[in-house]
Order: sequence, then structure tokens, then C-alpha cells
Amino acid sequence: MKSTIEELGPTRVRMAIEVAWGDLDHAFGEVYKELGKQVRVPGFRPGKVPNRVLDQRIGRPVVLEQVVQHAIPEVYSEVVRENQVRVLGQPEIEVTKLEDNQTLEFTAEVDVAPQLELPALDALAVTVDDVEVTDEEIDQQITVMRERFGMLQSVERAAQDGDFVSIDLEAKLGDEVLEDGSTTGMSYEVGSGNLMEGLDDAVRGLSAEESKTFQTALLSGPNAGESADVTVTVRSVKEKELPELDDDFASTASEFDTLAELREDVRTRLSRTKVIQQGAQARDKLVEHLLEAVEVPMPDNLVEREIEWRNRAFEGELQQAGMDWDSFLKMSGVESREAYDADQRKNVEEAVRTQFILDAIADAREVTVDNDDLSAQIMAQAQRNRMSPEQYAQQLQQGNNIAEFVADVRRTKTLAQLLEQTTITDASGNTVDLEALRPQTVQAPAGDDADEEQIDAEFSAEAAAVEAIEGAVDDTEAVDKA
Repeated sequence: MKSTIEELGPTRVRMAIEVAWGDLDHAFGEVYKELGKQVRVPGFRPGKVPNRVLDQRIGRPVVLEQVVQHAIPEVYSEVVRENQVRVLGQPEIEVTKLEDNQTLEFTAEVDVAPQLELPALDALAVTVDDVEVTDEEIDQQITVMRERFGMLQSVERAAQDGDFVSIDLEAKLGDEVLEDGSTTGMSYEVGSGNLMEGLDDAVRGLSAEESKTFQTALLSGPNAGESADVTVTVRSVKEKELPELDDDFASTASEFDTLAELREDVRTRLSRTKVIQQGAQARDKLVEHLLEAVEVPMPDNLVEREIEWRNRAFEGELQQAGMDWDSFLKMSGVESREAYDADQRKNVEEAVRTQFILDAIADAREVTVDNDDLSAQIMAQAQRNRMSPEQYAQQLQQGNNIAEFVADVRRTKTLAQLLEQTTITDASGNTVDLEALRPQTVQAPAGDDADEEQIDAEFSAEAAAVEAIEGAVDDTEAVDKA
């Protein structure tokens, strides 16, 4: 087998491949075997029809066509593997020469990952926001706690923002009440704006047993986009009375005896959250720096496929919700479909560039993925998706997402290594130590058989998930391609 690779651009190549006829023996064998099971020839048992008879029966050109279809994927994959070509997507195949008993020649055009020139990465530095907790932020958290302990009390007045009303709703198109267009006894917070457009304006100023009709656009269902007449009737008005902000409230709402202690605990928790946000900000700024420092040619076909896939998936979600693009854009406040598409393209291109850069850095630094890396990511993703490690691993296998999962783990590990080597300072010039953000492992006390059994079970599930991932990776040779 002979092959040459021609660069058509920074992200696309053409492979010219010539296959000797003897290298097609395996493909001929598979094709004849399958045809022998399908073709019935008098005088021969199924599967025992000679090859020359099959040629005569169905025609040599048909046999050659099936041999080519069978052989090209295997030959193409072998050329890609031998030349370590990092292909992106499916190739465009063209058979350029097919001479019986002589040779098969074809070309394959395909997008490839670009070769990047990386800058020096030994003096990286980013600046993040200071960790500063204000009294206003503490007040906001305390207010949320007070809201949870508030009591609703009936009032004899018109509804206003912040009140909770019990309402009946009836939606009509013309004189016809819409299916599922009426409800009674619904509780609603006036001013929340989370039910339908125009409802808050209609309810404000209404007292118990008063009604008002307003128009609103339907966001879902078969009549999405049409304007319906909605009548709202207020059945009761209640206001929320918040507890007094004192030591009694602190002891009721928390484990602290005084309000001062509660406020100090809120300050500590907010500070810890902001320190974690510093780590996320440092990561994002490091990625921004890499995107500015590295020129990345974009494979247009890859971007278009990703956008098309995202649109199809999202359109399916809209259909399930009974919505269309117009109703979604209106609800989300996006100016137009063009604006949505432009923003999505920007996000996709940025994500693709980031992946290429991290892959190039991982290659240059020979970053590998081991069992601990897989285990940590499997456990994190499984917990985030509220499933067991085994279930998450099975989901990856069923979706044929093993290779991409391993590649993502490798990129995450590469970015973490870069972040460890980056000088991070806050706006005041203080050095930020990301080591403080790492979760600390606490050794569990021995002696509790139930706890030990649970730990063993979790470890076994985690190990089984990692083993499943590794097995799939070995089967698909994903480690070499990641």
C-alpha cells in the first residue's frame, strides 16, 4: 500500500492512496462470504457457492463495488494511524482508479487538527478580583434567611409587589377557552414576573374577588405566538411578615446564639465562595491569554457541524416544550435569530480554539491520563448528574463518547498544570494561593463496619467505572487519538 499526503490548507489534507490487489484478499473474502449467504444458486448449498459462480450470477462489477466499499474504510484508517494524522470528522472519498486484478486507487480529503506554534509558557501571570465581602452582601444573605422564616398574613387591601395572591386564570382565543387554559387557586408572588407577561400589571391594585382581563402572547402549545385574552381573578391577598432581626432570629435560623455571630459566619462563607470564584476567574483569564497568544486556524467544516448539531438538539428541546424559535427568542430577550446565531458561532469557535491549544500543549508536555485522573473525573461528573459512577460510564459507552471524555480529562489536566505554574495576584497585589482551593481528604475513623462497607462499595463502583472506560479506550485506541 502506498500513500501520499498533500496539505490543502492549515486544517485540511488530501490523501492519495494506492492499494495493491493482493491487499484486497481479506475484503474479497468477506464480500464473497456475505454474498454466499444471500444468493441462492441451484445445485449449491447456501454459503458453498464458488466465487466464480457468484461473479457470473450477480456480475463482477457489483462484486468489485462491494469490495471497494468494504476495503476503503479499513485502508483509510490504517493510513491515518500509520501517519499519525489527527483527523476531524468523516473524509470525502473519491475512487480515482479501479482496475480488476491490478490496483485500487482513491483519494480522501478530510479536516485535520492544525499544527500550532506555542509561545513560551514559563512566565504566565493573571490578575483576579480582590476577596471583599461588603455589609450589603451580608444583609442580602440575611434577608434570604428571613424570607424562609416569614409568615403569610391575610390583608384587607389591594395587591402590591411582594404580596402573595391566590388567583384564578382563564385564557381565551376569541370566545373559545383554550385547552389547559384555566386554573383555580394558584399561588403567585406579585412582581416576580415568572408566569406570563402582563400578569403583574393586571394583578397590582386588585383586591380580593376583583378581576381584570389582559392580553398576552402564548409561548407554547399549538397556538404559540398568538395573543390570548386572559382573565385573572384575585381570591385572596397575603403579605409576608418577616421575623425581627435579633438574637432570637439568629438562634432560630442557625446554630448561633447571637445575630453578630450569624453575620460573622455569613461573612466567612461568602469569603470562601469568593476565593473559589478567584480560582475560576484565574482559569478563565488564563484561557483568554492563551487564545490571544496563539494563532489557531479554524476548520470551517468542524464549526459548521458543531453548530448544526447544537441547533438540531435545541430544536428538539423546543419541540418537546411546545415552543418555536420566535417564542424562545422573545422569552430570552434575544434581538433576533441572527444575533443568536452570531453569539453561538463565537462560542463554538472559542471552544474549538481552546481545545486545539490545550491539545497542542498536552502533546508538547506529553501529558497522559492515568487511573486517578479518570477516577476523579468520573466521580465528579457522576455526582453532578446524580448517578453512580457505573451508570455514568455506561452512559458514555452507549453514546460512543469515550474518546472525547478521555480527551476532555487530558485537557482539564493540562489546564490545571498550567494554572499551578501561573502567578496569580489579586487587584491589591496579593498573591493568591490556589492550593487552598483543593479539596482536603479526611481519613475516616476505623471501626464502623457499616461505614467501611459503604466505602468499599463506592470504591468498587468507581473502580468498575474506570475499568469500563479503560476497556472501551483500548478497544477504540482512543488514547492514541486523544
